[in-house]
Amino acid sequence: MSTQPKTYLTPGQYLEIERKAEFKSEYYRGEMFAMSGASYAHIGIVANAMRELGQQLRRGPCRPLSNDMRVRVTPAGLYTYPDVVVVCGEPQFAGDTFDILLNPTVIIEVLSESTEAYDRGLKFALYRSLESLAEYLLISSQRVSAELFSRQADGRWLLTACTRLEDSIDLQSVDAHLLLADLYEKVDFFTSEPGARTP
Repeated sequence: MSTQPKTYLTPGQYLEIERKAEFKSEYYRGEMFAMSGASYAHIGIVANAMRELGQQLRRGPCRPLSNDMRVRVTPAGLYTYPDVVVVCGEPQFAGDTFDILLNPTVIIEVLSESTEAYDRGLKFALYRSLESLAEYLLISSQRVSAELFSRQADGRWLLTACTRLEDSIDLQSVDAHLLLADLYEKVDFFTSEPGARTP
C-alpha cells in the first residue's frame, strides 16, 4: 500500500491561505499546523500577562502584543503566534500588510501539557535565531512556575526559575517586573487540560 507524498507550501502560499482562514495555523518548513484551543487557565495567564505589561509599558518605547500577532523567525522558516510578544521602538514587518512581526524583544509562551516539549525544545532553538530577541519567558499553566531565559552579551542564555507566588520575574530588556501572584491571579489549575497536575 503506497502513501501519498506530502504537499509542501511556500511561505507565500501559506500566507495566502492563512490570511483567508477562520482559524490560525503555524508554518514550518513547508507545512501548516493548525492551532488548537487553549485551556481556561492558559487563557487567564495570557490575559494577566498582557494586563501587567500593558500597565507597566504604556508610557515607554515598548508595547505588548497579543497572540494574534504573527512572528516570522528568520532564517528558520517558522511563522508562529506566540502567546505574548513585546516589541520595542519601531516595529519591523515583512511586506506591507503589517501582520508579520520581525523584531520581537520578548516572547512569552504559556506552557500546556501538549505544547511544553515543543516550546522548550525546537521552538526555543528557532527563536534563538532572532537577533532582536533578548528574553524568552515560559509560564506553566499546570502549576506555579515561570522560567526566564535571558540572552547574555556573549550569546549564552541565562535561566532564572521561580516557583512561588511571592517571586517576581524581571524583564530587564523592557524594564518590566512581573509578580507570579499577578500572573496567576484568578487562575484555577483544575480548569487546565485533562490530566494536568496541580502543585
